Amino acid sequence: MENHIIVAEDHPLFRAALQTALQQALNTPEVTEADTIAALQGALESDANPDLVLLDLNMPGAHGFSGLLYVVGQHPKVPVVVISAQDDEAVIRKAINYGASGFIPKSSSMDVIKSAIQGIINGEKWIPDNVDMSKEAGQEKSEIEEKIATLTPQQFRVLGMISEGMLNKQIAWELNISEATIKAHVTAIFRKLGVRSRTQAVIALQQLELEGSDNSQNNQQPPISNS
Repeated sequence: MENHIIVAEDHPLFRAALQTALQQALNTPEVTEADTIAALQGALESDANPDLVLLDLNMPGAHGFSGLLYVVGQHPKVPVVVISAQDDEAVIRKAINYGASGFIPKSSSMDVIKSAIQGIINGEKWIPDNVDMSKEAGQEKSEIEEKIATLTPQQFRVLGMISEGMLNKQIAWELNISEATIKAHVTAIFRKLGVRSRTQAVIALQQLELEGSDNSQNNQQPPISNS
């Protein structure tokens, strides 16, 4: 049976490299590409049970681990593998603790990526050999993680737009729905996150940022080696 894979990665060259790895590992799978979190949500709405999601932590619409927490919370049966240039041990341990089925550093060779994908499709968890999962993730788990997972797809979209500084009117125009509906979403978001203002909501979301990350890292993609 043909595997359906969603590749959520905003860098076109790395998406192409992942496509190659998937073709070699799984023999012509069906692959859907998503270059933003909104596009990933759309792909999951079209197929809520893909065989695998390959997810870059740093992509438009994501704040650190927020994208991972959202997918795991809304689609708990779907294996999610993090593909990231930020591959220090604390980040990898935290991603696995948040529900990822694997973590593949972007610096990995093509052979390593293929092997990891094959193992995960067969139900295994995959992390780099040098990572000690017995260590602490380095941070206490905060309530915001579970709260983010309770947001509906539309609420998650609205929260991301709020974090970008967009007003209700702008969000309504972007999503092609009424401003009253946006206000209702904002009220529900505040209630679920336990906050009272946009500023507090953004601060809560920022708790999920990766240490030392910034927007410029979205464009820093180490090449995949062929060895």
